[in-house]
Amino acid sequence: MANQGTLTVQVNSTVGAIPIKDATITISYTGESDTPLEKVTTDINGQSEAVALDTPPLEYSMSPSENQPYSEYNLTITAPEYEPITISGAQILPNTQGIQSVTLTPQDVSQEAENTFVIGPHTLYASYPPKIAETEIKPVNETGEIVLSRVVIPETIIVHNGSPGDKTAKDYYVPFKDYIKNVASCEIYSTWPRTTIEANVLAILSFTLNRVYTEWYRNKGHDFTITSSTAYDQKWIPEKTTYTSINQVVDEVFSNYLSRPNVRQPIFTQYCDGKRVTCPQWLSQWGSKYLGDQGYTPIEIIRYYYGESMYINVAEQIAGIPSSWPGYDLSVGTSGDKVFQLQEQLIRIAKDYPSIPVIAADGFYGDSTAAAVKQFQNVFGLPQTGVVDYPTWYKISEIYVGVSKIAEGVSR
Repeated sequence: MANQGTLTVQVNSTVGAIPIKDATITISYTGESDTPLEKVTTDINGQSEAVALDTPPLEYSMSPSENQPYSEYNLTITAPEYEPITISGAQILPNTQGIQSVTLTPQDVSQEAENTFVIGPHTLYASYPPKIAETEIKPVNETGEIVLSRVVIPETIIVHNGSPGDKTAKDYYVPFKDYIKNVASCEIYSTWPRTTIEANVLAILSFTLNRVYTEWYRNKGHDFTITSSTAYDQKWIPEKTTYTSINQVVDEVFSNYLSRPNVRQPIFTQYCDGKRVTCPQWLSQWGSKYLGDQGYTPIEIIRYYYGESMYINVAEQIAGIPSSWPGYDLSVGTSGDKVFQLQEQLIRIAKDYPSIPVIAADGFYGDSTAAAVKQFQNVFGLPQTGVVDYPTWYKISEIYVGVSKIAEGVSR
């Protein structure tokens, strides 16, 4: 162990998405759960402090290697009056911050809670079934075909945790951005260049939105959106640790997808690792890493693999939000209805996240609003600017909907 990464645990209740204070997180090496390394508790925001943990050397994740590039830890999370959870195999990489989001079920809630989650190996380290090739543009003129009239970012993805025909596999209802963060954390390394991460996230987004737009599995008689099988779709693992470097990219570009001229549907952007499996005309994950090292931009990486006609598009609608992005940053001196709405949302969020200062809803973005925004950004892993930019607006909307349980789609 030559390097270190950090891990922060966020603990919320399954009821109302409220943070759980004084939850205890016990950290041990996988396979040595009887020998705790660290024990931390959550604060009033349901967050633990960032714990430094040993990892393998950084170079193990920078080129294909037989050496495992991440360390694995067991986490046991307990809280009074909640069912405990154990996560086995949380993956920590060097020089990056891991984020482990956990939801605990109250003991008095009459539902069957999962108590143990085993995180399988990363797709770049272990061998998984390669993607079965499909056409990148789906036929949508067949009789009875259900296709959306426009590209919509859904509120929730229903993930079938197995192959399409596996009737024993469980279906999970996953918020869209959380799904993308999970998949990206399964498919690429958080230590890679930012431009590489963004190019891969765009491919993952477009792949996912093609499944959503074409209602691919529903048209085959299934009740889910996508599977976790690498042979058919993208790897997704329940309770997978995500990483700040990936999460911030997803928060910035989650409404984007890849298009070709005169094609309405998001392009079905397939990809492979480029080492164990080669895939001409698809994105190579390791190849994209090397292009990022050379200074290629995200769109240059995309076009290197998918061709010069590919471009980045923006979804027409984001479902499940109270109001759409105003189209400009909100900062000190801004005023109007959007500021008023923002303030009302922050006031509601502060009831469950009391480290966020309570402010007045007066429609004027003053220093107190900026301070509340900055603390919100601190709590939710965004750059602490005190300015409501695109990622911050939608993160505030997301948390507001979670704590208030209102949701209605609004056009962008």
